[in-house]
Parts: sequence; C-alpha cells; structure tokens
Amino acid sequence: MEKKIRVAPSLLAADFLNLKKEMQRILLSKADWVHLDIMDGHFVPNLSFGLPIVSCLKSIPIFKDVHLMIENPHQYALSFIEAGADLITFHYEAYRFKKDRLSLIKQIKNKQTFVGMSIKPNTPIDVLFPYLKQLDLVLIMSVEPGFGGQKYLENATQKVIELRKYIDKHHLNCLIEIDGGINETTAKKAIKAGCDVLVAGSYLFDGNMKEKISQLKKKEKDAL
Repeated sequence: MEKKIRVAPSLLAADFLNLKKEMQRILLSKADWVHLDIMDGHFVPNLSFGLPIVSCLKSIPIFKDVHLMIENPHQYALSFIEAGADLITFHYEAYRFKKDRLSLIKQIKNKQTFVGMSIKPNTPIDVLFPYLKQLDLVLIMSVEPGFGGQKYLENATQKVIELRKYIDKHHLNCLIEIDGGINETTAKKAIKAGCDVLVAGSYLFDGNMKEKISQLKKKEKDAL
C-alpha cells in the first residue's frame, strides 16, 4: 500500500439509528477508510455488529478496514471478505500456534484481500516480527479492546517506534495502524513514532468530522 497518513473513522462511535447519514458524513469528510470493529463478547468483553452491517456497506465507495476481535477468526474471515471487506485484521492472541496464524494469512491473501494482525496492549511487539513479511498492516491497540472512549495508553507509542524501526531496517511493505484514544495530541505522538493509519472514534464523530480529519492529517507536518 502507498505510504501516506490515512484516517479511518471507527463506526463503533457512530449513531446506529442514523447509520446511513453517518456513512454520508464519513464520505463527505474525505476519510480514507472506515474502520469496522467486530466483537463477539468472548475474545473481548463486548458485542458490536456483524456481517449484516458490513454487507449493507458493500456498495459504499470507501476502503473497508475490518478488525476481527473474535475467537476463531478463520471461521468468519472469508464471510467478511464476501461481505465487502478490503482488509481483514485478526489478533495474534486468537491463536496459540504460529501455523494457524500463517494459515489464516494465506486464506485471506488467496482472496486478493489485504491482511493485518493486531496485538492487545499487554502483548510485546516482537511477537509480530516473524509475520511481517506476509502482512500488509499491523494494528497496535492503544486502549484495551472492547469499548470506545478510553484514554490513550502511552506504551503504544514505544511499540510503534520499535515496529517502525524493524520494518524500515528490513525494507518491509507493511503499514502501521493505531486504534484507541486518538485525538490531536495523541495523533502527533503516533505519527512521529511512525504510524501510517489513525483510527479515531468519538473524537471524529463528536463535532465537525471533516475539519477534525484535516487537523489530524496536518499533524504529519507537525511531527517532522
């Protein structure tokens, strides 16, 4: 994927009684992606939405970034691709064995779909290094996954720094995405550390989304 700062509003923070209008807001705001958090109430302590919502968005012209916070993601990944996902990100912690992670990466890539892997805040960043050649993206969680509106965890910044150093040293084509507690202040930290994609929820949906996305992208220049 092309290297540039992307902003992905998280649909989890949207008004679901007015989902069509919320998607129109996202499109008019010039957002790069829309981030779709899929939660099963087991892998994380919350439920969100599933295949029907993603399918409803299939015809909308925006890159669909699907984050599977679920147990056994191999059971559902291909269904989400059929529903319109452009990128499927699953969790390192969802599997015990490396062979299972590699198998799912292969399944997703065989469907000509981008693939990412994510880690929870307490998982060390170096567990991802053996997979980076096969991945299009790594998602760093800067809050505990499962609920929106949490504060940014500062240890996420150091993880991004370490990951960026490894990716650049080995000349890998893998984006770094961060999700959780993103606003003007934390976006600058994340970009300076080496992030490519900023996921933001309540910060974007509470107010003028287009203006806030513009402000976040300006942080790329501020971080230089």
